[in-house]
This record gives sequence, C-alpha cells and structure tokens, in this order.
Amino acid sequence: MNFAVQFLYSKGLSKRDPDQDSKQDDDSDPFWNSCVQKLFSDNVGKNTIKRKDSSTTSKVQGPRNGPVTCEQNGPRPLTIHPERLKDFVEEEYLNGDLTTWEMKVVEPPEEQLKESAEPVAPKTRKPSVRPKNEFLRFEDISAAAFKTQNGVQKTPCMYSRISKQYGVDIYLKKEFLQYTGSVKERGVLYLLTSLNQDQQRKGVIVASDSNFAMAAAFHASELQIPVFVIMSAGTSPSRVRMCRDYGAMVILFGPTARDAQSHARQLAQENGYLYVEEEDSAGYLAGLGTVGLEIYEQVPNLDAVIFPAGGQCGLLAGSATALKHLNPKISVIGVECEKFPVVQQSLKTGHCLTEHDYVTHPLYGELGGPSFGANTLKLAKKHVDQVISVREEDVLLAMLRLLEYERATADAEGAMGLAAIIADAIPDLKGKRVAVVVCSGNLPLPLLRHCLDRALVLDHRVCKFSVVLTDFPGEISKLLETIGREEARVLDMQKENIFLNTDLFTLEVTCLVETRDKPHTTQLRNALTEKYSTLKWIEQGRQ
Repeated sequence: MNFAVQFLYSKGLSKRDPDQDSKQDDDSDPFWNSCVQKLFSDNVGKNTIKRKDSSTTSKVQGPRNGPVTCEQNGPRPLTIHPERLKDFVEEEYLNGDLTTWEMKVVEPPEEQLKESAEPVAPKTRKPSVRPKNEFLRFEDISAAAFKTQNGVQKTPCMYSRISKQYGVDIYLKKEFLQYTGSVKERGVLYLLTSLNQDQQRKGVIVASDSNFAMAAAFHASELQIPVFVIMSAGTSPSRVRMCRDYGAMVILFGPTARDAQSHARQLAQENGYLYVEEEDSAGYLAGLGTVGLEIYEQVPNLDAVIFPAGGQCGLLAGSATALKHLNPKISVIGVECEKFPVVQQSLKTGHCLTEHDYVTHPLYGELGGPSFGANTLKLAKKHVDQVISVREEDVLLAMLRLLEYERATADAEGAMGLAAIIADAIPDLKGKRVAVVVCSGNLPLPLLRHCLDRALVLDHRVCKFSVVLTDFPGEISKLLETIGREEARVLDMQKENIFLNTDLFTLEVTCLVETRDKPHTTQLRNALTEKYSTLKWIEQGRQ
C-alpha cells in the first residue's frame, strides 16, 4: 500500500510545471523576503518589490556568497556599500573586508515574516570605538599582504658582507627603507584601510612621538584621512617637523607623554575622532606579519629568522605566525636589551606588562604598553622558539657595523637582531642561513652621533691616554712623532700645567687618537709605554 502511494505521488510531481514550482518557492521563501525588506528599508516609500507576474519581472543574479542585485521597473535602489553590510549581520562575523554573511532563523517563518514588515532601526555606534579581534590567523596575514601591496615597499632581503666576520650567512631584511623608515607602516596602513567610511571621514588622532605616529601621519594623509598627532612639549623638533611634513596636524601638549595621551583621548571623545594607538589587535599584527611572508619568499632554505623584541614585539609575534605556518622548521628568535627584558619576564610570569607599567627610553623607544598585550604574548609563546637578551654595548656595535658595511643608519631596535650575532649569543647559528630584520632607522642626529662615538670606543678604535712631559720646547712634538710612526691619527689634544701635583716645569698632555682596530691599539699602547713611564691609559673599550 505504501509503495502504491509513493508511486502515484511521484507521477504527480513529474507532471508539474517547473516554473510554477519556482514561483511557489520564491513566494514562500522567508529568507528572501526578510533580506529584501532589510536591504531596501531606506527606500520603502519609493520602490516596492513585487512578485514575479506578467507585468513585472525580477531577476536575481550574483554569486552565492556575494551581493545580490535586483532589476525592476522604476528607479534603481542606491548602491549598498560594503561597510553598510555591518548593519545587517552580527558583529562577531566581521573580520576585515566582509565577503560573506550568515543569517540565523530562530523563529517560525510566519513570525519572521511579520517582523520583516516592520522598519529596522539602524544600529548606533560610537565612532571612537573599534572592535578588536583577539586572534590572528594566517589568512589575516595573507589578506593584509594583498591589501597593502601598493602602499608599502617590498623591501629587499640581501646577503650581507658582515657574514664573513661572524661565520653566519646573514641576510638583512631592510625595513628601514620604508618611506617613514619603519616597519610599522605595514600595520598602520592595514589598520587605516580597515576603517569604515564614517571613521575615515571624521579622522584619527594619535598621541605618540614614535615611529608609529610618523607612519600614521603619512599613510592617513595618503588616504585623505584627517590625522592629528599629539606630542609632548619635550619632543624632538625633528620629529615634529617630519610629522607635519607628512601631512598631520601636530599639537604639542603637556610636559610628558602621559599628558599628551590623556589630551588626545579627550579630543577624540569630544570631536568624534578615532583614537589610534599601537595595539595588539589582529589587524595590526597581520600587517606586521607580512614581513614574515616576504622573508620566506625572498630567501630559500632558511634556517632561522631573528627579530627585535621589546618595543617591536608585535613584529615578532605576527611574523612568527606566518613563518611557522609556512615552515615549522624555521627557528624564530627574538632579541631584546638585557636592561629591559620585557618579553622574557612576561613569558616567565605568564602575563604581559599593562599600559601603566611600560617605560619609554630615548634609545629603545616604548617598551610594553598596549602594543604588548595578551594576544601578542599568546602568539609569542606559541610560535617563538627563544627570546634572548644582549648588552647595550653589542647593540651600539651592531649600529656601527650596519653603517660601515651596509650604509644603513639603523636605530637600536633595528640593530637588535645583528647584536645577537655580534655577541655570539646564538652559537648554533654558525654556518647557517639566517635572516635578520633591520626594522627601523629613525634616530635623531645628535643621538646617532653620540651612539657612534661610543661604539668606536667600544670597538677599540678610539682611545684616550695622558702623559706627563717636561715643559720644554719640542716635548709635545716628540710625542706627536711617536704617535705618527705608529700610524695613529690624533683627534684631539689638551694640555694642563696648573692643576698638577708634579714639579713646577711639567705639564700633562691628554690625547684622543683613532686606530684601525684592537691589535693596532695594542701596538700603539706598547710603543708609548716604552717611551713614557708616566703613561695613563683610559680603558673604555669592550672587554
């Protein structure tokens, strides 16, 4: 009996008109009616969507996961911009550029059809609040690389002549060649392009004098986004001038960076600006992670990649995520200064420094703070193989090597990776292919000169000594002849004959000389010791 019923029912279905079935399906589809009602709620009084009959036709085209277009009589509806899709989906599904959406039916179709007839009130959002993703995927980094490929430089990763001195095949990723001299352009550009039109029209505000502020000033101006940079009164005049040249409105407020930040937040709240800071959101980390993608593409058969940590921990975490996804065998190493072991302490304790615990150093920049949050710490703990610390002396020597061999004026953060090789802190890398990221090269000229002078002393190429001579004609000339025979160059010379505890007709001569290297310095010292028993050598070099 059941078989006969099924047979007759199937015969009846085969005789039905397919067009009639499609009409019935379209008329009874609650998803279509509710979606149309929401998408065109702005034009309820002007346009109407009619069912398909003899006088009006409606065609639905487009990909399954793409926007839906309708052709009908009368004026066409306004274009639905991608950012308006945020009004029709749940906040959890937003992740960068929206290409797909999901709709959930939790009520019977009859009740949903009744609700669809009611106008949908638009969601109200504060322009100064942006949702942050607490995760980072390789897909996010790939999307960031595609979206920022025309806005940032694809910097070279080249073999360095420094390799011959330390027995490691060093490939330098020269991120200091970015327009503003910093790798932070990658994360900033991806953050700014991810903003909706309302936020871009109102503008953004930044409170910092770091590389992040300069990158935000440049790329916001390029995207025609109003940008305001709040700096403390003690900011270097060169930084202020550079941000203004990039197109930002720079305001000096307060004696400290804390005052500038509080003032910036107040301005953002009162005027509707978006307060942007260096954070550990997925968008910012994805932009920084594009460095890892480029290194993997540019240098085949890599054994290890060295990144700066501390103030640049976002670069370490984002790029490590990309590298470990592409090749888990590549060793990812972070390097920070031993005076401020922020990352090492955070990995040991299991929690990162809060915004109120971070410090600002004139040489290393901002350490900790919002840029080093729970998301960054989680990624670093998962993907980074080891984090080591180096002495400040090794960082200064790395800055000197980069300037001499690569003509690169890197700052302390940019030279941190090479400092680990100079200090021989990773002996396992001998004979291996290692990429070193030189992330930035922004250093004020007075500070750069001071760092290089100290590095020359540490490298035993500038030395200082004093001798006591008799105050007779020709004694100073004999001293200069001795120095000249040893092929050393006198940089400075001073004499003193008043504040001495020696005989009346004596004087003390202090010389600052330049030598080729440490063996040359030792040779000069031995020659002077043999001739002058009163020689006092001032030891300042690296031991």
